Amino acid sequence: MTRHRIGIDLGGTKIEIIVLDADGVAVLRQRIPTPDGYRPTVAAIAGLVRDAESRLGIEATVGVGIPGVISPATGLVKNANSLELNGHRLDADIGGLLHRPVRVENDANCFALSEASDGAGAGYGCVFAVILGTGCGGGIVVDGKVHQGPHRVAGEWGHTPLPWPTPDEYPGHPCWCGKHGCLETYVAGPALARDCDGPRAWDASDLPARAAAGDQRAAAALVRHADRVARGLAVVINILDPDVIVLGGGLSNMAHLYHELPRLIPHHAFSDVIATPVLRAKHGDSSGVRGAAWLWPAEAD
Repeated sequence: MTRHRIGIDLGGTKIEIIVLDADGVAVLRQRIPTPDGYRPTVAAIAGLVRDAESRLGIEATVGVGIPGVISPATGLVKNANSLELNGHRLDADIGGLLHRPVRVENDANCFALSEASDGAGAGYGCVFAVILGTGCGGGIVVDGKVHQGPHRVAGEWGHTPLPWPTPDEYPGHPCWCGKHGCLETYVAGPALARDCDGPRAWDASDLPARAAAGDQRAAAALVRHADRVARGLAVVINILDPDVIVLGGGLSNMAHLYHELPRLIPHHAFSDVIATPVLRAKHGDSSGVRGAAWLWPAEAD
């Protein structure tokens, strides 16, 4: 193996590959559409790795971030919202094609690892990282290592209940996981869009601009959203008390969150003073795929 790391970000619509050199500098990046079906997806990932290694003349470690986890009980993917991944030995199937071990980790954990390694969370002991996008996830990194938990569900913030619900928020929306009232159904991008514009809305990216232009409905939706995110993060602080919180995903680009969340969280957290920094991800959309590459530490090269 050369001192290169390959990261793969496997999403529902695209697969991204990145190759990092020994200094963590990206020397190759590529995206392709995610194929339909499990076997074509595995073959596409292996093909991306082989092509990248051929172009660069290297053989590298491979890490893959997925919207789910590998169950330690069965070795199979579980909890993936890309449902075709569930029930498969993804790490073994990719590794079999590449003839080497492949590490597979939850995409939010990869995001957290990237930001803790050389991003907004670098230098902090305990990093809680949140993805606010089409879904909602969280990851925990302590002293540079992902905290997975014995069931590999540590950091599954999006599938905890919305804390302190108001009467109009109870009993909660149905979630794809089969439960009601999950935080994801209130704070992810589609949830924010629906809260503002009705059940068929999906895209919340224009709400800050609409609010700034005087759209009161958009402004009210953003106020409700910030308060819901703050309530969710207050519970994280009560349980984990991280040194820093890092936000990623499309909604992390909403600048008002970095003013509102530090103001709102202390109203709910169980402490006289709350000074936890809430920071925007340094690597933006690249953090997940970078974190997948960082699943192999330097001493493993």
